[in-house]
Amino acid sequence: MRSEIVVVGAGGHAKVCIELLRAMGEKVAYCVGAGDVPDHCLDVPVVNGDEHIALLRREGYSRLFVAIGANGLRDRLATLALSQGYSLVNAISPKAVVSPSATLGAGVAVMAGAVINADAVIGDLAIINTGATIDHDCQIGVAAHIAPQCAVAGNVVIGKYSFLGIGSRVIPEVEIGERVTIGAGGVVIANIEAGVTAVGVPARNIKINRT
Repeated sequence: MRSEIVVVGAGGHAKVCIELLRAMGEKVAYCVGAGDVPDHCLDVPVVNGDEHIALLRREGYSRLFVAIGANGLRDRLATLALSQGYSLVNAISPKAVVSPSATLGAGVAVMAGAVINADAVIGDLAIINTGATIDHDCQIGVAAHIAPQCAVAGNVVIGKYSFLGIGSRVIPEVEIGERVTIGAGGVVIANIEAGVTAVGVPARNIKINRT
């Protein structure tokens, strides 16, 4: 069985995640791209088409990371990979601070400068991006994305597939539902129901997300 990692994705997010994995001492064998993608991502060869997830598994690769920014797509591709017998690895920067009492799922990305504090729970496939802070006792849902420089205070719940735009702030004990988008710089001071986009200071609902 091969120890190198297969990365699904070949864009900018994949570049960051490849460097995170290498900083952890891992080796990346291939990226799996889709559409019009270059032959290499950084210096990693790219194979084009999701069918290569199965083909590489048959070649003996068993460890995989999904480096796709779109939350729902990231989850779907991870489900496909798991069905082929892969295990999902985490990509965690050595320059992040993760509490020993925090719980991280599988396929999680934690970028440089991020802080995850005591008893926080980070769901599978979540992204905690550059310089984001997750305080104590937070729950971050499956395939959620906390963008760079966000600050999430203690006891906050963020639902599956939700996205906090760059520089967002969330006060303590707020619940944000599934598939919510918080616009860049938004300040969340009250609960946000599932499936909406909210922007501003304080953040206010502006539309219902249909997907």
